[in-house]
Amino acid sequence: MTYRADILLGRIIKSYGFEGAVSVKLERTFNRKIFEMESVFLESEGKPVPFIVSSCEVIDNSLIRLIFDGYNSSEKISEFIGCRVFLTSSLEVVDPENDLHLLIDYQIITTDNNLLGTVHGIIENPGQTILNIHTSLKKEILVPLHQDFIVRIDNKKKIITMDLPEGLTVINE
Repeated sequence: MTYRADILLGRIIKSYGFEGAVSVKLERTFNRKIFEMESVFLESEGKPVPFIVSSCEVIDNSLIRLIFDGYNSSEKISEFIGCRVFLTSSLEVVDPENDLHLLIDYQIITTDNNLLGTVHGIIENPGQTILNIHTSLKKEILVPLHQDFIVRIDNKKKIITMDLPEGLTVINE
């Protein structure tokens, strides 16, 4: 297997318990294969160091707990707190362009906590993906799915918080 440590999983935020587990705050959403991972890289002094994962527990969409082979006490893993954790190239990251159907039925909320509507469909145009949003007034709004507009995605609650340019939703009326 070719290893590449360029996919940031997250950062170790604390140790957990006395058996050498660490809590990792995830940087983004990953597909379920991540929890079958066999190894990760920890960034130590700016260089990736491989570690074998003996256990991975999902806490929620933003936190996982890892135990590394050979590190079975909190003393052994305490030096890893704050380290960034990277994936090997063989694991798949959820790519919104390939898994867009997962966003259907998500609620879209603006940064001022106004409910814009619910994602009813995805329109994939060359170079632009558009969310088809149905409002509570049964209107249809088309909003570009662009990373600059997305503030937060809460997969547990199925909510996407967006910071949309002024007037964008009015264009559709």
